[in-house]
Amino acid sequence: MITEIDDFFSLGCGRCERFATADCSTRQWASGLLALRHLCVDSKLVETVKWGHPCYMHKDRNIAIIGAVRGDFRLSFFNAALLQDADGVLERQGPNTKHPDMFRFTDNAQVTAMAPTIRRYLAEAMGYAEAGLKPAKDTSEIELPDELAEALDADAELAEAFASLTPGRQRSYVIHLNSAKQSATRVARIVAFRGRILAGKGALER
Repeated sequence: MITEIDDFFSLGCGRCERFATADCSTRQWASGLLALRHLCVDSKLVETVKWGHPCYMHKDRNIAIIGAVRGDFRLSFFNAALLQDADGVLERQGPNTKHPDMFRFTDNAQVTAMAPTIRRYLAEAMGYAEAGLKPAKDTSEIELPDELAEALDADAELAEAFASLTPGRQRSYVIHLNSAKQSATRVARIVAFRGRILAGKGALER
């Protein structure tokens, strides 16, 4: 996966064989993705790379992440349960996503047309970060490490696969990740686990 932010906009995320080819999903949406980038940067968000994608932070909290697939590109929010979605424009990434959490675009020009709305939603999310607010945890569910929760928010395919695992398999990943003392180690383990999760396996299964 890429580690330099500019590589995403010129080459792709680096997570499949279409990386750095004309067939990469980022090529079709190049102008729209750059427009999203400019909106995030103009909003004074800190630009980073996480999970091979441009991730935007404020007050040391992940706010939003940019992604592209063949059929659309999107700006997805972390901690989306806090957002009021006053304009009713956010969509769910998949049937197992609890809260609408993303702007989804199917035309590059949509970003410019929706720029004022996008700015308002970014400002709202930044306000929650400044206040230190997070969504209430559902105590009936397995409590995920922050790094895993953020990875699932950022990667719809991974989120769907993880949600399909048995509770025991989900716990195996949580236990293994929680055994790491450093956040960077947990992030690296999630990247390494991705193929295993997509295959429906637990952390210790071959």
